[in-house]
Amino acid sequence: MPADERDPGLQPERTRLAWRRTTLSCTVVATLAGRQALSEGTGPAALVAVALSVLAWLGFLRVAHLRVLSMAAARPRPMSPRSALTSAACAVALAVFAAAMLF
Repeated sequence: MPADERDPGLQPERTRLAWRRTTLSCTVVATLAGRQALSEGTGPAALVAVALSVLAWLGFLRVAHLRVLSMAAARPRPMSPRSALTSAACAVALAVFAAAMLF
């Protein structure tokens, strides 16, 4: 095998699975936020928290989907700093909104 060819092995598949697991975790957090809001009553604060949770979830879903698609290439490009910042911000926002729903 020439030195410039890359043997990706299972790394792209593991990375895709990691993105899917994280997306599933974000989906569970957004769903639990909606459930919590419905069980506690639907006040304006709860509706805002659920709406922001769904918005953060959709943002993360978009970044994860684009990253999973880019992993199909033989030599995927590194993740852009903008995408990394967006995914981290969405994950932190989901955690903050989930914590806010509890108090």
